[in-house]
Amino acid sequence: MHLPMRFTVPLLCLSLAFAGNIPSSANAHEAGTQMAAIAKVFLAALRPEQKAKATFDFAAEERENWHFIPRERKGLPMKEMTPQQQLLAHALLNTGLSFSGSAKAVTIMSLEEVLYQIEGADESKRAATREKRDPEKYFVSIFGEPADKGLWGWRVEGHHLSLNFTIKDAQLLRATPAFMGTNPGEIRQGPLTGLRVLAVEEELGRELVKSLTPEQYKTAFVADVAPKEMITAAEHKVSALSPSGLANSELNEKQQAMLTRLIAEYIERLRPEIAEAARSEIKNSGPIYFAWAGGKERGEPHYYRVQGKTFLIEYDNTQNDANHVHSVWRSFDGDFGRDLLGEHVKQAH
Repeated sequence: MHLPMRFTVPLLCLSLAFAGNIPSSANAHEAGTQMAAIAKVFLAALRPEQKAKATFDFAAEERENWHFIPRERKGLPMKEMTPQQQLLAHALLNTGLSFSGSAKAVTIMSLEEVLYQIEGADESKRAATREKRDPEKYFVSIFGEPADKGLWGWRVEGHHLSLNFTIKDAQLLRATPAFMGTNPGEIRQGPLTGLRVLAVEEELGRELVKSLTPEQYKTAFVADVAPKEMITAAEHKVSALSPSGLANSELNEKQQAMLTRLIAEYIERLRPEIAEAARSEIKNSGPIYFAWAGGKERGEPHYYRVQGKTFLIEYDNTQNDANHVHSVWRSFDGDFGRDLLGEHVKQAH
């Protein structure tokens, strides 16, 4: 199995270098300003026909038309970009991500080549397989006019990756829905054997559920069979799921620390100041609930969710013999910046 150097090495290096240069002390204003500046440079590098594909009105329905399956999308695919444009697209991506988030995002993209090598062995199907499994079929979309004043947003999306950002006056940022998935969950053949991009998300959930007492587990356990997909899938708007599961107030100190680490693994995919804002919101939003479905041993189909007053995390690993992971961070009011849009409308009137 071979990953083409032209894709993996330059873009991974750019991703890690750019993310590493974002200071952890940066504030939301700096984040919004950086996003606008890089988005402008990216758009300036596009030909007119490319820019027409990449840009949308902020109010366009396309802004909430997100998904994580291998389908055709609107937006400008990296496949149609020059190497310079691709690097600028990744620079934009990394204005929203942390070091670890950048590494996960680019490695998820590279798994399309792994799938091509696995599924394209039949010569007669290679062309169709390449069309479906292509590490350059990730699409960049800009909504509205990137600027330090007003509302605008951007998205990078393709198979198993959907990152959505909304910015208001460079001061307030929303970064959900934020989806990452992997297929294979664990690579089991070729030179990358053993690679598990979302291993931490899986193992932290398993560590927590295995730490529960029988009485705690009875409350946290919501189904013998894990759902075949995240319950909220790619819905445009979500609300709290029922049953809630086990409240954090019912956990001991060690278990509460486990739950905190699990949540951190999701929010720390984002650049530090965005993650810190999410952490502060969660801390002040009341009870947090943990729910589990399916088996507790590795290799058994399983599912968990973590939810509070303002947010929802869903994780599912059931497909392909429990070797195909989906995970998402959602905000009940903040997805696609709905709360920012509501404030904007109130101020305008």
